[in-house]
Amino acid sequence: MPQIPLVDVKAQYAPLIPDLEARFREVLEDGRFVRGPHYWAFQEEAAAYLGVKKSIGVANGTDAIVIVLDAMEIGPGDEVICPAFTFYATAESIARRGAAPVFADIDPVTMNLDVEDVAAKITSRTRALMPVHLFGRPAPIADLVSLGVPVIEDAAQAFGAPGVATQGLVSTYSFYPTKNLFCVGDGGLVASNDEELADRVQMLSFHGSRDKTEFDFVGYNSRLDELQAGMLRIFLTQLDGWNRGRREAAARYAELGLGDLVEIPQDEPGHIYHLFVCRSPERDRIRAALTEAGIASAVYYTTPLHLQPALRFLGNEAGTLPHTELIAGENFSVPLWPGIPVETQERVVDVVRSAVAVGARA
Repeated sequence: MPQIPLVDVKAQYAPLIPDLEARFREVLEDGRFVRGPHYWAFQEEAAAYLGVKKSIGVANGTDAIVIVLDAMEIGPGDEVICPAFTFYATAESIARRGAAPVFADIDPVTMNLDVEDVAAKITSRTRALMPVHLFGRPAPIADLVSLGVPVIEDAAQAFGAPGVATQGLVSTYSFYPTKNLFCVGDGGLVASNDEELADRVQMLSFHGSRDKTEFDFVGYNSRLDELQAGMLRIFLTQLDGWNRGRREAAARYAELGLGDLVEIPQDEPGHIYHLFVCRSPERDRIRAALTEAGIASAVYYTTPLHLQPALRFLGNEAGTLPHTELIAGENFSVPLWPGIPVETQERVVDVVRSAVAVGARA
C-alpha cells in the first residue's frame, strides 16, 4: 500500500465529520429517504451554483448521460460524436441507447476534443456532440456549439469549473467519491437551461412519471437518494475552496520544477484539476520509481474506447486516432488533492527527478 495516496478524500471531509454526522441523524429522524427535502433543496442549490434554470439529481453519472440521451430521443440509427480518451461510461451510455458512438481525436495539449476533427465527422445522422471536460479542464464548448449540433457536456470531472453547464444544451455530472464534488456513495446530476428537456429528464428518472400514478414515458428508477443529497449540500459549500486548493497544488508542482522533467498540464483559469495528469515516454520507469518510494500514481484510458472489446462492432482500428493513442501510452497522474502537504509534493518531484536522471544515463 503506497504511503502517499493518489488522492486523500478523507483529508477533505475530516473537518466536516461533525456536520456530516448531524445531517445523517437528521435524515434518519425525518425518515424520508427518497425525494425528501434535501433532494429538492440540493437540486435548487446546484442549479443556482451552476447558473442554470434546473438540475435533476439521479443515481449516478452514467444514468445522467443515458437519461439525457433518452430525453432527446436519441437511439438506433443516430450518431453521437465523443472522444475515445475518456472513461467508458461516455460511449457506453450512447451504445446503451442503441446509437453509435463516433470517436473524434483530441488536442494533444488539452486532451479535450479536437474541434476540427469533430467537424469533419459530422454527418446527417449526427444527433449530438458529447465533449468531456477531461481531468477538470473545460472543453471548447463555444467552438463546438458553433458547429450547429446540440452539445451534451459530460462534466463528470468538472463540477465547479467556470463556464461549464451554461453553453451547451445540457450537462451531466458524477458525484463518485473521488470527484471534485463528491458524495459518500454514488450520485449524479443533470443540469440544463432548457426547461422542457429538464422536465422530461425529471420524469424519466422517476419511472416516466410526475406523481407515480400517471406514467407518460417508459422511464428509469434513478434518483439521488436523500442521504447523498444531504451530504452534497454540505460539500457544495466547500467546493470553491477545494477547487482553489487543487489549483494551488497544481501551481506548486510547476514551481517545484516538475515541468522540467515531464510534460505537465498547461494551466488556464478554468482548470480545476480533478487529476494532475502528466506525460512522458518514460512513464513506466517513472511510475516504477514512484511505487518503490511508496507513492501512488495511475494511468488512464490505456486502451482508448475505440479499441475496447465491447465496441469492436463499430469497426474502429488502431491508428485512426493518433493523438488519442499517443497520450494513452504516455499519460500518468501524480498525487494531488486540496491541502496536499508541500513536503509530499516535494517528495514526488524528487523521485521523478531521480527516475528521469537514471533514464538519461541508461
